[in-house]
Amino acid sequence: MGENKNLQTEANKKWQEKNRERTRYLRNRSTARGFVKKQATLEDLQELKELIKEREELIKGKRRLL
Repeated sequence: MGENKNLQTEANKKWQEKNRERTRYLRNRSTARGFVKKQATLEDLQELKELIKEREELIKGKRRLL
């Protein structure tokens, strides 16, 4: 059983190295969600709402150009 665990760990490590951008994206998303759920103050949440709104508008604007 320990051998399978080591093989899986190695496979995970290999995938992460091959997919650095995706790994970074997933790690950052997880960090952001954890912050919002566990630590964010009301002020933090209000600021994040504004940042999210700005980001949505930017993404929607780019889609219209395509």
